Amino acid sequence: MNAKERVSAALALREPDRIPYGEFSIDSDTVARIIGHETYVRAKADVQIAFWEGRREEVVQSWKEDTVDLFRKLGCLDVINLSAMASSLAPPKDHVPDPPRRIDETTWEDGDGRIYKLSEKTRDITVVHDPTVWTRDYSPEDFPEESEAEIPDDSVFEVIDYVIERIGADHFVLGPAGSEVGMVLLGGIERGLTEYITNPETVKAAGRHHLRQANESDSYYIRPGTDGVFWGQDWAYKNGPLISPAMFREFVLPLLTARVEHVKRSHHLPVIQHACGNNWKLLDMFVEAGFDCYQSIQPTAEMDIKAVKDAYGDRMCLWGGVPVEHLCGGTMEEIREDVRYAVQWAAPGGGFILGASHSIAVGTIYDNYMAMLDEFERLRYCY
Repeated sequence: MNAKERVSAALALREPDRIPYGEFSIDSDTVARIIGHETYVRAKADVQIAFWEGRREEVVQSWKEDTVDLFRKLGCLDVINLSAMASSLAPPKDHVPDPPRRIDETTWEDGDGRIYKLSEKTRDITVVHDPTVWTRDYSPEDFPEESEAEIPDDSVFEVIDYVIERIGADHFVLGPAGSEVGMVLLGGIERGLTEYITNPETVKAAGRHHLRQANESDSYYIRPGTDGVFWGQDWAYKNGPLISPAMFREFVLPLLTARVEHVKRSHHLPVIQHACGNNWKLLDMFVEAGFDCYQSIQPTAEMDIKAVKDAYGDRMCLWGGVPVEHLCGGTMEEIREDVRYAVQWAAPGGGFILGASHSIAVGTIYDNYMAMLDEFERLRYCY
């Protein structure tokens, strides 16, 4: 089997010739070690700053060349995920940045008073203060029944098309689609969760509005050569869902089901869902929505891969097995044991892709990652 056939077999819940391997993403510090020089691939903060400074072409060139180089040097990877942030979708060529004002080396402020802060630990830039969160009113009229999706400039997909052309034939390519429409969070997570209680009809109107636009956008965002669609939204903390399962069924499940159905009907592609946290109370709805694969199975949130395999392995492909916490802070022997455990309990019968429980995140110990790959190569023919 080649990589496409191998991953396709796993998604169809069959045993391929050997266990497929893929990652949601590999962050820039590990990429740089593998390819031998600094990179913008998954260099989230550096990419954001470069875009603010108008250095789009520099970033895009790095994404193109370094992504291809990474996958060629890591010959064991079966999956290319071109949906991860800071690695594929770029601003259009004619984009004119409107950067926030830099306050100091790690802080920025935009014209609306939002404060952005750099996290040295995760290398993200996030909004830490937004004075507009609670001042805007939302109503159903803000989300009209009839609206047209914005047609993106083709240069947005420059990196995706480049990577598919050069190495897409040798890998199973996961790409973007029109935006995922799952849990609608008007005004961000805190305000958004409140709106489910105080303003439910507006939340539903926003969901229907975003659903129509996302369906219309699929024809632009799903690029030729894409083998599957990858979405990622977290719906749970470590101890359970952000909203009750009953509310999830009422507000979220209809949107997810409609989006998955549109991708499968219009483009005949499988859909993979990334979701961290303790999702036990939502997994039946993952199946109902039509997801072909559940990625980011987080053992530190009580999502033991053996237990998930026993309960859902005949209904969804499972992708994960190695806790990112061990990659960043464990020992090489712990990593090898994680690989052995995942292969022993999740691989038999097929429907399994080995990978980290989230990604090869910033701060991953390089020797731990190499131990993971070494143990995987030793066991990947074991069913």
